[in-house]
Amino acid sequence: MPGNAAGDPAGSSVAPVGRPRQVLVAGMLVPAAWLLIGCSAGEDLVTTAAPAEQVLGPVHGQGASLSPDSGMQSAKLDVTPVQRSFLDALSAAGVHPSSELQALSIGSSVCQAHAAGQSDQAVWDYIAPMVRSDVDDAPSPSPPTASDTQVNAVTADYIRIATQRLC
Repeated sequence: MPGNAAGDPAGSSVAPVGRPRQVLVAGMLVPAAWLLIGCSAGEDLVTTAAPAEQVLGPVHGQGASLSPDSGMQSAKLDVTPVQRSFLDALSAAGVHPSSELQALSIGSSVCQAHAAGQSDQAVWDYIAPMVRSDVDDAPSPSPPTASDTQVNAVTADYIRIATQRLC
């Protein structure tokens, strides 16, 4: 028969369909595998990008102690009269925050929760963990872990005073 390729019993000269697809799939899998292998080698990338030495800064807004020759003028926190009124009211209520900055942060969170239209319970649930952390961090002669009663009292004071003086 004319046009028969050698070894082609059907007499067509078209190549089998399965072979090019296998080559195409294999040709796409190899680069994808290399890409995945290259991307999974991130462990050494992370370790080379990390700083060799970390300097730990102040925690919870505690001011850094300054020596007279440090070249800085002051580490004192500048506050507005409204913020000062809030901080003074906290002190008058017997609340002793770990730092003024932390107290202002908690008070600001109270105001944000109220502004977002949160219920009183939602505000409490949002603020209580911050207060617990602050009470635990505050320098005091009491045991290192604050009691639930103490945290509840301080949380109530923070919410009441922030609502009255800061918001």
